[in-house]
Amino acid sequence: METSFSFKQFNISPKILRAIEDMGFEEPTPIQISAIPIILAGSDVTGQAKTGTGKTAAFGIPALERLDLRDRQTQVIVLSPTRELAIQTAEEIARLATHLGHITILPIYGGQPIERQLRALKTGVQIVVGTPGRVLDHLRRRTLTLSGVRTVVLDEADQMLDMGFLPDIETILSKTPRNRQTVLFSATLPKPILAISKRFQNNPQFVEIPHKELTVPEVEQRYIEVHSRDKFDVLCRLFDQMDPRLALVFCNTKRRVDQVTKRLKTLGYSVGAIHGDLKQSQRDRVMGQFRRGEIDLLVATDVAARGIDVEDIDLVVNLDVPQVAEYYVHRIGRTARAGRSGRAITFVSPEDVYKMKEIQHMANITIARIPLPTARDATESRIKALADKIKQTVDAGNLDKQVEAIERIMVDDYTSLEIAAALLKMHPDTGAS
Repeated sequence: METSFSFKQFNISPKILRAIEDMGFEEPTPIQISAIPIILAGSDVTGQAKTGTGKTAAFGIPALERLDLRDRQTQVIVLSPTRELAIQTAEEIARLATHLGHITILPIYGGQPIERQLRALKTGVQIVVGTPGRVLDHLRRRTLTLSGVRTVVLDEADQMLDMGFLPDIETILSKTPRNRQTVLFSATLPKPILAISKRFQNNPQFVEIPHKELTVPEVEQRYIEVHSRDKFDVLCRLFDQMDPRLALVFCNTKRRVDQVTKRLKTLGYSVGAIHGDLKQSQRDRVMGQFRRGEIDLLVATDVAARGIDVEDIDLVVNLDVPQVAEYYVHRIGRTARAGRSGRAITFVSPEDVYKMKEIQHMANITIARIPLPTARDATESRIKALADKIKQTVDAGNLDKQVEAIERIMVDDYTSLEIAAALLKMHPDTGAS
């Protein structure tokens, strides 16, 4: 399936495009499609969009594009309601700026030693992401100056109002130039938010992304906390332990899909891959193999996997937490089709814990954590699966020829137990060798 819109259509820097690809954004989300061109043009924007819709990139990409890289003073100020969101936002903007050279981005918030912030601000910070209280504190100390600010972003504005930050926001905005660009994002637009827009924005363009209720299919959902460097090994253990008929593995980038697929093939797994760089004919061929059971593992990105409708998928693994919360539901919906049961397991690295909480909040679900599967777990699972197959074969009967063969071996003074153990040892894939 070809994508309907590309980041290249925004006419942004190749270096930012490269970072976007590194982060795994294959195509822009609705809020990005609507807001980025307007912000790039320099207009004020009031956007209604919930957390998890990709709005950080919606204002982060144009903020970086409009940045004067030679100017070391603060040019962008982003106000966030909580320290967690401030940190997450700063980290995402930093990833978008990876290939732009030395750009200084600083999250400032309460609870962190202020001396560290003072040292960074003294050397010059081009983009500040902070909670209103701590930003105001620095303004009073005169350790932060907003006279060179070109863009102000009020993120999660309704949350900041609910937390009583309105006076702080008004004071902060009064310290910025009158000709600044002001971008406001809020999940809801109550009268107080509209009053802020009217007072501090200049003829803003309104962008509204209707909130789609995230419905979670009947899937058993779990997550595993695992460091990024260990994800592949844990994935293999998981496959060995669960032994799925058909499994779908999601990665955030095309490069990662290729890497994971290559390593799985090296270990002897029957696996295929689909992502946006493959021709439609190639994707159709791989999907045909997957549907027919010629391959039992499929590794994919979000965009390439949209057309997957295979009834027998019994396991979905999110090797990477999706960049946008809505993608999570799209992913796990690939299993538990046509009344069947299904399982979904998400690998959560330390840096993705906040994102996983965001997904649970948006979908109004609680996802239980499970321990890391061990090599012993995988071995015991394979032995149990083999035992079940043996019992089914015995119950089915018609074993006369096999019994006769065993009896001939037993004539040489070997017990049936020893013969069975030797057969297990001859098949190391059972884990009992």
